[in-house]
Amino acid sequence: MDTANVGYSYHLPSGGWNYKIRNTLSQFSDLFSEFNKYIAPAYHHDRCERSVQMRIYSMHKGEFVMVFVAFFACFGLGVFIGLAGPSPTSTTSVSALSVLPNASEIYQGPFNLHSPALGTRVQQLWLLAEILTDNDDEEIFDKSFQISISVDGVLSDHTALNLIPESEATNKTQHLRCKQQVCDEVMVLHLGALEYTHYMLHIRFYGLREFHKRYHIREIVFYFKTYNPAFTQMETWFRFIFLLTTFTVACWFAHSLRKYSTQDWAIEQKWLSILLPLLLLYNDPIFPMRLVSGSCAAPLADALLQTTFLAAVLLAWLALYHGLRQVERGFVSFYLAKLLVVGAAWAPAALLAVWQRYYAHRDPTFDYTTHPDYPVVKIMFFSAITLYFLYLLVLIVKAYSDLRNMPFFDVRLRCLSIIVGTVTFITTLLALQSWGPAALQDHWASQPKVHYDTSAPFMAMYGLFNFKLYILAYLFSPGGGSIHETAITKDNPAFSMINDSDEDVIYGSDEESRRPLNSRSHRTSEDI
Repeated sequence: MDTANVGYSYHLPSGGWNYKIRNTLSQFSDLFSEFNKYIAPAYHHDRCERSVQMRIYSMHKGEFVMVFVAFFACFGLGVFIGLAGPSPTSTTSVSALSVLPNASEIYQGPFNLHSPALGTRVQQLWLLAEILTDNDDEEIFDKSFQISISVDGVLSDHTALNLIPESEATNKTQHLRCKQQVCDEVMVLHLGALEYTHYMLHIRFYGLREFHKRYHIREIVFYFKTYNPAFTQMETWFRFIFLLTTFTVACWFAHSLRKYSTQDWAIEQKWLSILLPLLLLYNDPIFPMRLVSGSCAAPLADALLQTTFLAAVLLAWLALYHGLRQVERGFVSFYLAKLLVVGAAWAPAALLAVWQRYYAHRDPTFDYTTHPDYPVVKIMFFSAITLYFLYLLVLIVKAYSDLRNMPFFDVRLRCLSIIVGTVTFITTLLALQSWGPAALQDHWASQPKVHYDTSAPFMAMYGLFNFKLYILAYLFSPGGGSIHETAITKDNPAFSMINDSDEDVIYGSDEESRRPLNSRSHRTSEDI
């Protein structure tokens, strides 16, 4: 077209690189908007499942607050009872100079020690040695030496039985790690089952002559450490109380779900049906057996059951955060990776329990910390725990990105996060205070530098997991309503249009279907 006679001309715009970039990004934005309805949670979003309505759906904010106030009140009451309770451990120190005929032979002995009066309620006996020197250097050194020990058992009628004779005295290689004048404690003996009233110990050291000439050993302090009999009595009663309470809660929870098919149970209800029986085992129903029997079976079972329960709790957290987003939960596709991650942490903990209970029962001088594979076990455990929490963090981020705007699922997610955060925080505090499950409890109890003035750590550890599952059983128990409405409609946002009017459904715009389902303008009082 000739524009000379028209009087104007038209030129195509040229915006440069900025215009081209904006134009390209807008094209990608338009393409993304076509798939936005399949990505954003909407009525047709297929992330839902048939499940029983839970009490948590019909609770108001005030009820939520009261439930968690009750949880912290019960937990605080348990800790307060523990603060008024006895110290878990009892320690008796004996100076080597007081039992050594010749003080110049302090580097080798022999040391004839007589243990305090023992009984079944002291549970276990540890004998540790602390060597004090006159070294003023800043040197840190590690010295290997051997310990020979023979043991005689004394009954209540003063009858002595030779358990390990001098000719068969156990010789163990130990490492003496020293810094300036104080050396680390050395584990000399550990008796996991006490069958005698007293023990006569005859101890000799070998390989410290040159060490004594250079640094001069001025004193050796032996520590007899046991559990406090008053604490054992308190532990027995509260384990029994938690055991009865857990059995009652488990029966009530199973009774409340009896009329619903297991296929309609929510994933929280399925996992609670597993954790509550495991909590019974965590409270150790066979605990009194260790007080009447010298076998290592009861202590070993207690350590393994506690480790298994804690591993099940970790596995449940992974399954819940992932299961809220995914309906298809096959063993290979859903549980296999989680079992591998949790199993990698459970295996070292179980191995530590076996070392402490079984091998220590066979060999009283066995010290797992000197085992050549112990550093490898520690690395495996902490690596597995680090990997677990990274995996859990990824699942939490994905769960919040997908479900925070969906009704019913958001409240389940918030409730789960509060429980997980509380348990992780309190457990970390207890670990920093040198307390934990059965295996770690014995590890810290054997150290003379670790002293507990009250039973608060024990009550906090057991009260935390018991009260946590009691609260979850109440929140995730079936709520009111008809069976049909409970099993399908209430927990499935895909059916939320059943209560909508035909006019809203027919004349609703596409953009409205993309809005968050729990926006304040669309949420009803029943959703809350």
